[in-house]
Amino acid sequence: MLFVTSQAKKNGRKSKIGEEFIFDEEDNEVGKEVYFCDDKAGKKTEIGAEALLTRLKDSQAKELLIYFHGFNVQPDDAIENGRKMQRFFNEQEYKIKVVPFIWPCGNKLGFARDYYDDQDAADASRVPFARMIAKFMDWQEKNQDAGIPCLKRINVLAHSMGNRVFRNSMSYWSKRFAKTPDVPFMFRNTFLVAADVANHTLEKGKLGNIIAEASRNVVTYFASDDLALRGSKAANVKNGQLGKRLGHSGPENIKKPHNEVPENVYAIDCNDVNTDYDKPLGHSYYIDDKNGQPNKVFKHIEEVIRTGRVETNDKGIARIKD
Repeated sequence: MLFVTSQAKKNGRKSKIGEEFIFDEEDNEVGKEVYFCDDKAGKKTEIGAEALLTRLKDSQAKELLIYFHGFNVQPDDAIENGRKMQRFFNEQEYKIKVVPFIWPCGNKLGFARDYYDDQDAADASRVPFARMIAKFMDWQEKNQDAGIPCLKRINVLAHSMGNRVFRNSMSYWSKRFAKTPDVPFMFRNTFLVAADVANHTLEKGKLGNIIAEASRNVVTYFASDDLALRGSKAANVKNGQLGKRLGHSGPENIKKPHNEVPENVYAIDCNDVNTDYDKPLGHSYYIDDKNGQPNKVFKHIEEVIRTGRVETNDKGIARIKD
């Protein structure tokens, strides 16, 4: 499985293409480096940006799914989540390639301790991942000039605090690396699952609005009984920040007419199923059910990728029923 990471490696910060890549899970400091790697049967090798992007371009996949994992997830677990999604897509014979983006998470005991450390790491990760976006855009421009553009459709799935990494990376890229003031169309579908960001972030003028500008569809999945986000809400209020989370209540004011939520943003209520898929927290409910099979949320994601459309009511809201 191909993956991209800003996590430190044990054999030094310097990129070493062709050498084994060993995660240093004790070092969660985020530098400017971003590594492009391949994992084969658990052995990870750094292959570099050009090789990774070329392999994606030359693959049989019609679409790509970039996966940002959430809070307190270790690298091997993130890769395993990517493998699981890849297996489910393969079983449906849908040609899509899953590529995990791995950012540094803590592995300490205690919610509050890890939460604030991971929040800092998520913010710092905007720099290396913004540089990665810039590398991709330059690579794509070079291929277009050569008459061999990459025609894969790109989708993004961000879970939990991974939404903070994705949002901040896009914002930093637009300010520091983008070559035009207008945001280009980059993603066919963007899935924000149990998003640990403020629930107004997608509105015009807010930090996350760039996600809506760069996407055809932005699909948010939320559940009011997500216990992990209840803890996040309390932590952010204590830290002097807005407590309402996008993954807890859906986008702010999406039901009201003439609001600031873009028309391509949709809200999917997962309250009926989230705790059944992830007991007791009801937070990681987007891949498999209790029997290890693709669950209804994953099937919804797959359907949107396949069709490019999101079925909702006239207010942009739908519900996944038990």
